[in-house]
Amino acid sequence: MDSDKFTFEVLPNSYAVCQLRPEQPVPLRALQGEFFSITKTDGELSLVCETDRVPEGVTAELGWRILRIAAVLDFAMVGVLAVISGTLAREAIAIFAISTYNTDYLLVKEKDLKAA
Repeated sequence: MDSDKFTFEVLPNSYAVCQLRPEQPVPLRALQGEFFSITKTDGELSLVCETDRVPEGVTAELGWRILRIAAVLDFAMVGVLAVISGTLAREAIAIFAISTYNTDYLLVKEKDLKAA
């Protein structure tokens, strides 16, 4: 499997990765963008949302852009993220990955978008 065999779409807008307390409710404002993701564990609530929808008073890492693999990925495919993240790592590009039922999304810092 080769990372150049995938087609990527760049989502519009800038995104933030936010950390909330696990008991904190998700502000509805953050859920009104084109893309958002929520992950809850016993220790934190992580939220990815458009930068202009970041809730006040939360820890947030700003300046991310999203690359979407433009294909429905079969669950039997092995190593998709490993290949892509390895390729980007060789170029010193950090990622934040989100997987959905259909495909994978890779967040890269805005300054690294062109290189990615």
